[in-house]
Amino acid sequence: MITGARMPLPVDLTGLRVAITAGAGGIGRVMADSFAARGARVFVSDVDEQALAECGHPGLRADAGRLTDLEAFMDGALSHLSGLDVLVNNAGIAGPTARVEDVRPEELDATLRVDLASQFHCARRAVPALREAGGGSIINLSSAAGRFGFALRSPYSAAKWGVVGFTKTLAIELGPDGIRVNAILPGFVDGPRIRSVLRAKAEAAGISEHEQTDIAMRQVSLRCFVTQQDIANMALYLCSPFGATISGQALSVDGDIQALV
Repeated sequence: MITGARMPLPVDLTGLRVAITAGAGGIGRVMADSFAARGARVFVSDVDEQALAECGHPGLRADAGRLTDLEAFMDGALSHLSGLDVLVNNAGIAGPTARVEDVRPEELDATLRVDLASQFHCARRAVPALREAGGGSIINLSSAAGRFGFALRSPYSAAKWGVVGFTKTLAIELGPDGIRVNAILPGFVDGPRIRSVLRAKAEAAGISEHEQTDIAMRQVSLRCFVTQQDIANMALYLCSPFGATISGQALSVDGDIQALV
């Protein structure tokens, strides 16, 4: 089994202007740190005020499920950065773990707002600035659940499949402007969030969390969780000269998952 953190991709991104939603914790924080370490200027949002205060990056508190918050965040990012070169739509929630008949309408609405609609709203505001910059990059966070069915996680999976469709459509629409649009599809990213998901799946199946984790890992060719740094490295790659002709892609960073169970 592959274990241990991987090192950040060694590329120079000096001067790149980057806005990251949910950038004060988790994958978003590692992305923000990684971009900044490579010379980029970063502006982040987060719903967690304490994380925002502690992350060391300029930003604004914003709930990705509220349009007014997203508008304020994009206004703040464009003002602070004096334009934009990269938008990372990272914000997301796990949503409910339940059979479809047991999912409450408000749970579905919340999951779609944060995991899908927020990406649309941020991209809508980012595109004019990216055009003005002469091109740029939009990175949308999807999931392995945007490539496979994921029983008991229908709102989340529906949103993440939607992200892939949104990404591919936007890449066609914005390609003539030199704006590249890609989706990153993380697999089982080690950390509290996936542990919570596996715990909820185990409870629903009436088995232990250890058994559920073992079942999940048997579907991963490399038999491993991926790290937050692995996801950040893909974002760095896509925004560097190495990714200059990559667009419209749904790029899995998952150790080769064969199915979600």
